[in-house]
Amino acid sequence: MALPQLKQDATEARLSALSLPEGGWSSAARADALARVRAMGLPSRRDEYWKYTRPDTLVDADAPKAALFDAQEEPIFGEIDRLKIVFVDGVFDAAASDDLSLDGIEIERLATSAASDIHWAKDIYGVLEAKGQDPVERPLAALNTAFATDGILVHVKQTPSKPISLIYIHSDEGSDAILHHVIKVDSGASVTVLENGPAAARFNKCMEIDLADNATLHHVRAQGRDHERRAATHMFARLGTESVFKSFTLTANGVLTRNEVVIELTGDDAVAHVAGACVGDGDFHHDDTVFVTHDAVNCESRQVFKKVLRNGATGVFQGKILVKEGAQKTDGYQISQSLLLDDDSQFLAKPELEIYADDVACSHGSTSGAIDEEALFYLRSRGVPESDATDLLTLAFLAEAVEEIEDEALAEEIVSRLSEWLVRHRRS
Repeated sequence: MALPQLKQDATEARLSALSLPEGGWSSAARADALARVRAMGLPSRRDEYWKYTRPDTLVDADAPKAALFDAQEEPIFGEIDRLKIVFVDGVFDAAASDDLSLDGIEIERLATSAASDIHWAKDIYGVLEAKGQDPVERPLAALNTAFATDGILVHVKQTPSKPISLIYIHSDEGSDAILHHVIKVDSGASVTVLENGPAAARFNKCMEIDLADNATLHHVRAQGRDHERRAATHMFARLGTESVFKSFTLTANGVLTRNEVVIELTGDDAVAHVAGACVGDGDFHHDDTVFVTHDAVNCESRQVFKKVLRNGATGVFQGKILVKEGAQKTDGYQISQSLLLDDDSQFLAKPELEIYADDVACSHGSTSGAIDEEALFYLRSRGVPESDATDLLTLAFLAEAVEEIEDEALAEEIVSRLSEWLVRHRRS
Protein backbone atom coordinates (compact mmCIF):
# COMPACT_ATOMS: atom_id res chain seq x y z
CA MET A 1 0.00 0.00 0.00
CA ALA A 2 1.49 3.34 -1.08
CA LEU A 3 2.21 5.96 1.55
CA PRO A 4 0.13 9.15 1.53
CA GLN A 5 2.05 11.85 -0.30
CA LEU A 6 2.33 14.11 2.77
CA LYS A 7 3.87 11.30 4.85
CA GLN A 8 6.20 10.31 2.01
CA ASP A 9 7.37 13.91 1.56
CA ALA A 10 7.96 14.35 5.29
CA THR A 11 9.90 11.08 5.44
CA GLU A 12 12.13 11.97 2.51
CA ALA A 13 12.79 15.44 3.94
CA ARG A 14 14.07 13.86 7.16
CA LEU A 15 16.13 11.25 5.32
CA SER A 16 17.74 13.88 3.11
CA ALA A 17 19.22 15.53 6.20
CA LEU A 18 21.02 12.32 7.21
CA SER A 19 23.93 10.31 5.82
CA LEU A 20 23.88 6.52 5.81
CA PRO A 21 27.10 5.06 7.28
CA GLU A 22 28.65 2.67 4.79
CA GLY A 23 30.67 -0.54 4.95
CA GLY A 24 31.31 -3.14 7.60
CA TRP A 25 29.17 -5.72 9.36
CA SER A 26 26.23 -3.37 10.00
CA SER A 27 25.72 -2.29 6.39
CA ALA A 28 23.08 -4.93 5.56
CA ALA A 29 21.08 -4.15 8.71
CA ARG A 30 21.25 -0.43 7.94
CA ALA A 31 20.05 -0.92 4.37
CA ASP A 32 17.17 -3.11 5.55
CA ALA A 33 16.22 -0.52 8.18
CA LEU A 34 16.24 2.28 5.62
CA ALA A 35 13.90 0.24 3.45
CA ARG A 36 11.59 -0.24 6.43
CA VAL A 37 11.53 3.50 7.10
CA ARG A 38 10.59 4.26 3.52
CA ALA A 39 7.90 1.57 3.51
CA MET A 40 6.37 2.66 6.83
CA GLY A 41 6.94 6.38 6.63
CA LEU A 42 7.77 8.41 9.72
CA PRO A 43 4.95 8.70 12.27
CA SER A 44 2.11 11.20 12.19
CA ARG A 45 -0.90 11.85 14.43
CA ARG A 46 -3.02 9.70 12.11
CA ASP A 47 -1.09 6.60 13.22
CA GLU A 48 -2.90 4.58 15.89
CA TYR A 49 -0.05 4.56 18.39
CA TRP A 50 0.71 8.27 17.92
CA LYS A 51 -2.78 9.70 18.37
CA TYR A 52 -1.94 10.91 21.90
CA THR A 53 1.49 12.33 21.06
CA ARG A 54 2.44 14.80 18.32
CA PRO A 55 5.56 13.42 16.59
CA ASP A 56 6.19 16.54 14.45
CA THR A 57 9.29 17.77 16.26
CA LEU A 58 10.71 14.24 16.39
CA VAL A 59 10.54 13.80 12.62
CA ASP A 60 11.22 17.30 11.25
CA ALA A 61 14.35 17.61 9.14
CA ASP A 62 15.78 20.18 11.56
CA ALA A 63 15.88 19.68 15.30
CA PRO A 64 14.19 22.39 17.41
CA LYS A 65 16.62 24.24 19.63
CA ALA A 66 16.72 23.41 23.33
CA ALA A 67 18.18 25.81 25.86
CA LEU A 68 20.85 24.51 28.20
CA PHE A 69 19.65 24.26 31.78
CA ASP A 70 21.70 24.43 34.96
CA ALA A 71 19.87 22.40 37.57
CA GLN A 72 22.41 23.47 40.21
CA GLU A 73 22.67 19.91 41.43
CA GLU A 74 25.20 17.16 41.07
CA PRO A 75 24.49 14.61 38.30
CA ILE A 76 22.65 11.54 39.51
CA PHE A 77 24.57 8.34 40.38
CA GLY A 78 27.66 10.44 41.16
CA GLU A 79 28.40 8.61 44.42
CA ILE A 80 28.18 5.13 42.88
CA ASP A 81 31.29 3.25 41.80
CA ARG A 82 30.72 2.65 38.06
CA LEU A 83 32.37 2.50 34.65
CA LYS A 84 31.58 5.88 33.07
CA ILE A 85 31.00 6.15 29.32
CA VAL A 86 30.26 9.73 28.25
CA PHE A 87 28.58 11.06 25.10
CA VAL A 88 28.38 14.81 24.44
CA ASP A 89 25.59 15.68 22.00
CA GLY A 90 25.77 12.09 20.75
CA VAL A 91 29.57 12.08 20.30
CA PHE A 92 31.77 9.83 22.44
CA ASP A 93 34.01 11.83 24.79
CA ALA A 94 37.11 9.73 25.47
CA ALA A 95 38.61 12.28 27.85
CA ALA A 96 35.57 12.30 30.13
CA SER A 97 35.05 8.52 29.93
CA ASP A 98 36.80 5.76 31.79
CA ASP A 99 38.92 3.22 29.99
CA LEU A 100 36.51 0.85 28.23
CA SER A 101 37.66 -2.23 30.07
CA LEU A 102 35.92 -4.08 32.85
CA ASP A 103 36.34 -7.57 34.22
CA GLY A 104 34.16 -10.11 32.44
CA ILE A 105 32.98 -7.67 29.75
CA GLU A 106 33.97 -6.61 26.25
CA ILE A 107 33.00 -3.03 25.34
CA GLU A 108 33.44 -1.44 21.94
CA ARG A 109 32.11 1.62 20.21
CA LEU A 110 29.77 1.19 17.27
CA ALA A 111 31.66 3.90 15.36
CA THR A 112 35.04 2.17 15.59
CA SER A 113 33.91 -1.45 15.22
CA ALA A 114 31.74 -0.93 12.16
CA ALA A 115 34.64 -1.15 9.70
CA SER A 116 35.14 -4.88 10.34
CA ASP A 117 33.23 -7.48 8.34
CA ILE A 118 32.60 -9.89 11.23
CA HIS A 119 31.27 -9.01 14.68
CA TRP A 120 29.15 -10.75 17.33
CA ALA A 121 26.73 -7.79 17.31
CA LYS A 122 25.73 -8.57 13.72
CA ASP A 123 23.28 -11.19 15.05
CA ILE A 124 21.54 -8.56 17.22
CA TYR A 125 21.99 -5.13 15.63
CA GLY A 126 18.75 -4.28 13.85
CA VAL A 127 17.49 -7.85 14.33
CA LEU A 128 15.50 -7.27 17.52
CA GLU A 129 14.36 -3.88 16.25
CA ALA A 130 13.11 -5.42 13.00
CA LYS A 131 11.20 -8.12 14.86
CA GLY A 132 9.72 -5.47 17.14
CA GLN A 133 8.04 -3.80 14.15
CA ASP A 134 5.32 -6.47 14.15
CA PRO A 135 2.47 -6.00 14.91
CA VAL A 136 3.10 -2.29 15.70
CA GLU A 137 5.29 -0.22 13.40
CA ARG A 138 8.09 1.73 15.11
CA PRO A 139 9.62 3.84 12.33
CA LEU A 140 11.77 6.01 14.59
CA ALA A 141 13.54 2.87 15.78
CA ALA A 142 14.19 1.79 12.19
CA LEU A 143 15.48 5.29 11.44
CA ASN A 144 17.88 4.86 14.35
CA THR A 145 19.16 1.49 13.11
CA ALA A 146 19.82 2.95 9.67
CA PHE A 147 21.57 6.16 10.68
CA ALA A 148 23.04 5.73 14.19
CA THR A 149 26.54 7.17 14.19
CA ASP A 150 27.73 5.76 17.50
CA GLY A 151 26.85 3.81 20.60
CA ILE A 152 28.34 0.97 22.60
CA LEU A 153 28.47 -2.76 21.98
CA VAL A 154 28.64 -4.68 25.25
CA HIS A 155 29.24 -8.41 25.53
CA VAL A 156 28.85 -9.55 29.14
CA LYS A 157 30.59 -12.89 29.57
CA GLN A 158 30.83 -12.86 33.36
CA THR A 159 29.29 -10.68 36.05
CA PRO A 160 31.37 -7.48 36.34
CA SER A 161 32.40 -5.84 39.59
CA LYS A 162 30.47 -2.60 38.99
CA PRO A 163 27.73 -1.11 36.81
CA ILE A 164 28.15 0.37 33.34
CA SER A 165 27.09 4.02 33.37
CA LEU A 166 26.08 5.80 30.16
CA ILE A 167 26.21 9.57 30.67
CA TYR A 168 24.63 11.87 28.10
CA ILE A 169 25.64 15.54 28.10
CA HIS A 170 23.84 18.29 26.20
CA SER A 171 26.14 21.19 25.24
CA ASP A 172 24.81 22.50 21.89
CA GLU A 173 21.34 24.10 21.74
CA GLY A 174 20.79 22.69 18.24
CA SER A 175 22.24 19.19 18.65
CA ASP A 176 20.50 16.22 17.04
CA ALA A 177 21.89 12.91 18.34
CA ILE A 178 21.25 9.32 17.23
CA LEU A 179 22.81 6.55 19.35
CA HIS A 180 22.39 2.77 19.14
CA HIS A 181 23.53 0.38 21.88
CA VAL A 182 23.70 -3.43 21.76
CA ILE A 183 24.00 -5.51 24.93
CA LYS A 184 24.49 -9.27 24.96
CA VAL A 185 24.53 -11.11 28.30
CA ASP A 186 25.80 -14.68 28.36
CA SER A 187 24.30 -17.51 30.39
CA GLY A 188 24.75 -17.10 34.14
CA ALA A 189 26.07 -13.52 33.91
CA SER A 190 24.47 -10.43 35.41
CA VAL A 191 25.00 -6.73 34.70
CA THR A 192 23.60 -3.36 35.78
CA VAL A 193 23.33 -0.55 33.23
CA LEU A 194 22.76 3.05 34.32
CA GLU A 195 21.78 5.95 32.05
CA ASN A 196 21.43 9.64 32.81
CA GLY A 197 21.53 13.04 31.21
CA PRO A 198 19.60 15.18 28.70
CA ALA A 199 21.75 13.97 25.75
CA ALA A 200 20.87 16.58 23.09
CA ALA A 201 18.27 19.05 21.91
CA ARG A 202 16.71 16.10 20.08
CA PHE A 203 17.70 12.56 20.97
CA ASN A 204 16.88 9.29 19.20
CA LYS A 205 18.25 6.29 21.06
CA CYS A 206 17.83 2.58 20.53
CA MET A 207 19.05 -0.22 22.81
CA GLU A 208 18.86 -3.89 21.81
CA ILE A 209 19.29 -6.42 24.62
CA ASP A 210 19.78 -10.16 24.19
CA LEU A 211 19.66 -12.22 27.40
CA ALA A 212 20.80 -15.84 27.21
CA ASP A 213 19.40 -18.53 29.51
CA ASN A 214 19.86 -17.62 33.21
CA ALA A 215 21.19 -14.16 32.33
CA THR A 216 20.19 -10.99 34.23
CA LEU A 217 20.13 -7.31 33.33
CA HIS A 218 19.13 -4.46 35.64
CA HIS A 219 18.58 -1.10 33.97
CA VAL A 220 18.02 2.21 35.78
CA ARG A 221 17.63 5.41 33.79
CA ALA A 222 17.17 9.07 34.75
CA GLN A 223 15.92 11.54 32.14
CA GLY A 224 15.76 15.19 33.08
CA ARG A 225 17.57 18.48 33.66
CA ASP A 226 17.22 20.39 30.35
CA HIS A 227 13.50 21.08 30.05
CA GLU A 228 13.30 21.97 26.34
CA ARG A 229 14.86 18.70 25.19
CA ARG A 230 12.97 16.18 23.05
CA ALA A 231 13.64 12.45 23.07
CA ALA A 232 12.42 9.25 21.46
CA THR A 233 13.97 6.15 23.02
CA HIS A 234 13.48 2.45 22.28
CA MET A 235 14.47 -0.71 24.13
CA PHE A 236 14.11 -4.11 22.50
CA ALA A 237 14.77 -7.09 24.80
CA ARG A 238 14.78 -10.82 24.03
CA LEU A 239 14.74 -13.12 27.07
CA GLY A 240 15.91 -16.72 27.25
CA THR A 241 15.00 -19.43 29.75
CA GLU A 242 15.05 -18.29 33.41
CA SER A 243 16.50 -14.92 32.41
CA VAL A 244 15.62 -11.68 34.23
CA PHE A 245 15.17 -8.19 32.76
CA LYS A 246 14.28 -5.27 35.02
CA SER A 247 14.14 -1.67 33.87
CA PHE A 248 13.17 1.53 35.70
CA THR A 249 13.02 5.06 34.29
CA LEU A 250 12.74 8.35 36.16
CA THR A 251 11.67 11.30 34.02
CA ALA A 252 11.64 14.88 35.29
CA ASN A 253 11.37 17.79 32.85
CA GLY A 254 11.51 17.54 29.06
CA VAL A 255 9.03 19.18 26.74
CA LEU A 256 8.51 15.87 24.88
CA THR A 257 9.62 12.36 25.79
CA ARG A 258 8.50 9.11 24.16
CA ASN A 259 9.90 5.92 25.72
CA GLU A 260 9.09 2.67 23.93
CA VAL A 261 9.88 -0.77 25.39
CA VAL A 262 9.37 -3.99 23.42
CA ILE A 263 10.01 -7.24 25.30
CA GLU A 264 9.79 -10.81 24.02
CA LEU A 265 9.92 -13.67 26.53
CA THR A 266 11.09 -16.63 24.43
CA GLY A 267 12.35 -18.99 27.16
CA ASP A 268 10.38 -20.69 29.93
CA ASP A 269 10.40 -19.16 33.44
CA ALA A 270 11.69 -15.78 32.26
CA VAL A 271 10.92 -12.57 34.19
CA ALA A 272 10.50 -9.07 32.75
CA HIS A 273 9.68 -5.98 34.81
CA VAL A 274 9.48 -2.49 33.32
CA ALA A 275 8.55 0.50 35.46
CA GLY A 276 8.60 4.26 35.36
CA ALA A 277 7.98 7.31 37.53
CA CYS A 278 7.58 10.70 35.93
CA VAL A 279 6.97 14.18 37.34
CA GLY A 280 5.94 16.95 34.96
CA ASP A 281 5.15 20.63 35.30
CA GLY A 282 3.71 22.92 32.61
CA ASP A 283 4.83 22.39 29.00
CA PHE A 284 5.56 18.71 29.54
CA HIS A 285 4.46 15.69 27.50
CA HIS A 286 5.56 12.21 28.53
CA ASP A 287 4.61 9.01 26.69
CA ASP A 288 5.37 5.45 27.80
CA THR A 289 4.52 2.85 25.14
CA VAL A 290 5.16 -0.77 26.12
CA PHE A 291 4.58 -4.08 24.30
CA VAL A 292 5.29 -7.37 26.11
CA THR A 293 4.99 -10.69 24.26
CA HIS A 294 4.78 -13.96 26.20
CA ASP A 295 5.90 -16.82 23.96
CA ALA A 296 6.99 -19.38 26.58
CA VAL A 297 5.65 -21.23 29.63
CA ASN A 298 5.51 -19.94 33.22
CA CYS A 299 6.85 -16.43 32.51
CA GLU A 300 6.20 -13.29 34.53
CA SER A 301 5.89 -9.69 33.38
CA ARG A 302 5.11 -6.49 35.28
CA GLN A 303 4.41 -3.01 33.97
CA VAL A 304 4.20 -0.34 36.68
CA PHE A 305 3.94 3.30 35.62
CA LYS A 306 3.14 6.32 37.80
CA LYS A 307 2.91 9.92 36.60
CA VAL A 308 2.58 13.12 38.64
CA LEU A 309 1.35 16.04 36.54
CA ARG A 310 0.59 19.72 37.16
CA ASN A 311 0.14 23.07 35.39
CA GLY A 312 -1.19 21.57 32.16
CA ALA A 313 1.31 18.70 31.85
CA THR A 314 0.28 15.63 29.84
CA GLY A 315 1.04 11.98 30.52
CA VAL A 316 0.44 9.07 28.15
CA PHE A 317 0.57 5.33 28.73
CA GLN A 318 0.04 2.69 26.03
CA GLY A 319 0.75 -0.80 27.28
CA LYS A 320 -0.02 -4.21 25.87
CA ILE A 321 0.45 -7.80 27.03
CA LEU A 322 0.27 -10.39 24.25
CA VAL A 323 0.09 -14.02 25.37
CA LYS A 324 0.67 -16.37 22.48
CA GLU A 325 -0.86 -19.81 22.07
CA GLY A 326 0.99 -22.29 24.24
CA ALA A 327 2.34 -19.68 26.66
CA GLN A 328 0.57 -21.33 29.59
CA LYS A 329 0.95 -20.26 33.23
CA THR A 330 1.71 -16.70 32.19
CA ASP A 331 1.60 -14.12 34.98
CA GLY A 332 1.14 -10.67 33.45
CA TYR A 333 0.51 -7.53 35.52
CA GLN A 334 0.02 -4.00 34.26
CA ILE A 335 -0.85 -0.83 36.16
CA SER A 336 -0.76 2.79 35.00
CA GLN A 337 -1.82 5.61 37.30
CA SER A 338 -1.61 9.37 37.36
CA LEU A 339 -1.79 11.92 40.14
CA LEU A 340 -3.14 15.22 38.81
CA LEU A 341 -2.17 18.13 41.06
CA ASP A 342 -4.54 20.56 39.31
CA ASP A 343 -7.46 20.64 36.90
CA ASP A 344 -5.37 21.61 33.85
CA SER A 345 -3.29 18.44 33.47
CA GLN A 346 -4.36 15.25 31.71
CA PHE A 347 -3.53 11.56 31.58
CA LEU A 348 -4.31 9.47 28.50
CA ALA A 349 -4.15 5.68 28.81
CA LYS A 350 -4.63 2.73 26.49
CA PRO A 351 -4.08 -0.58 28.36
CA GLU A 352 -4.48 -3.79 26.34
CA LEU A 353 -4.53 -7.55 26.84
CA GLU A 354 -4.51 -10.08 24.00
CA ILE A 355 -4.52 -13.69 25.22
CA TYR A 356 -4.45 -16.96 23.27
CA ALA A 357 -3.73 -19.33 26.18
CA ASP A 358 -6.24 -20.53 28.79
CA ASP A 359 -4.07 -21.06 31.91
CA VAL A 360 -2.94 -17.50 32.64
CA ALA A 361 -3.23 -14.81 35.31
CA CYS A 362 -3.24 -11.43 33.57
CA SER A 363 -4.58 -8.10 34.77
CA HIS A 364 -4.44 -4.45 33.88
CA GLY A 365 -5.71 -1.29 35.48
CA SER A 366 -5.50 2.44 34.94
CA THR A 367 -6.62 5.25 37.24
CA SER A 368 -6.34 9.00 37.40
CA GLY A 369 -7.10 11.22 40.36
CA ALA A 370 -6.14 14.02 42.72
CA ILE A 371 -4.46 14.06 46.12
CA ASP A 372 -6.45 12.14 48.73
CA GLU A 373 -8.11 14.93 50.72
CA GLU A 374 -8.63 12.74 53.80
CA ALA A 375 -4.97 11.75 53.90
CA LEU A 376 -3.96 15.38 53.36
CA PHE A 377 -6.27 16.50 56.21
CA TYR A 378 -4.85 13.78 58.48
CA LEU A 379 -1.28 14.95 57.95
CA ARG A 380 -2.15 18.64 58.29
CA SER A 381 -4.11 17.97 61.50
CA ARG A 382 -0.89 16.60 62.95
CA GLY A 383 1.09 19.70 62.21
CA VAL A 384 2.55 18.81 58.81
CA PRO A 385 2.58 21.90 56.52
CA GLU A 386 0.41 21.51 53.40
CA SER A 387 3.36 21.58 50.98
CA ASP A 388 5.24 18.92 52.96
CA ALA A 389 2.11 16.80 53.27
CA THR A 390 1.49 17.01 49.53
CA ASP A 391 5.08 15.94 48.82
CA LEU A 392 4.81 12.98 51.22
CA LEU A 393 1.61 11.76 49.58
CA THR A 394 3.13 12.23 46.12
CA LEU A 395 6.18 10.14 47.04
CA ALA A 396 3.90 7.47 48.48
CA PHE A 397 1.99 7.43 45.20
CA LEU A 398 5.23 6.91 43.23
CA ALA A 399 6.58 4.27 45.62
CA GLU A 400 5.21 1.19 43.81
CA ALA A 401 7.18 2.10 40.69
CA VAL A 402 10.38 2.94 42.58
CA GLU A 403 10.17 -0.35 44.49
CA GLU A 404 10.85 -2.15 41.20
CA ILE A 405 14.51 -1.11 41.61
CA GLU A 406 16.27 -3.95 43.44
CA ASP A 407 19.42 -2.04 44.40
CA GLU A 408 18.60 -0.06 47.56
CA ALA A 409 21.27 2.57 46.95
CA LEU A 410 19.92 3.29 43.48
CA ALA A 411 16.34 3.40 44.80
CA GLU A 412 17.33 5.87 47.52
CA GLU A 413 19.04 8.06 44.92
CA ILE A 414 15.87 8.10 42.81
CA VAL A 415 13.68 9.01 45.81
CA SER A 416 16.11 11.79 46.74
CA ARG A 417 15.90 13.28 43.23
CA LEU A 418 12.13 13.06 43.25
CA SER A 419 11.99 14.84 46.60
CA GLU A 420 14.27 17.62 45.34
CA TRP A 421 12.14 18.10 42.22
CA LEU A 422 8.95 18.36 44.29
CA VAL A 423 10.50 21.00 46.57
CA ARG A 424 11.68 23.05 43.56
CA HIS A 425 8.23 22.91 41.95
CA ARG A 426 6.08 23.74 44.96
CA ARG A 427 3.41 26.34 44.48
CA SER A 428 4.39 29.72 45.89
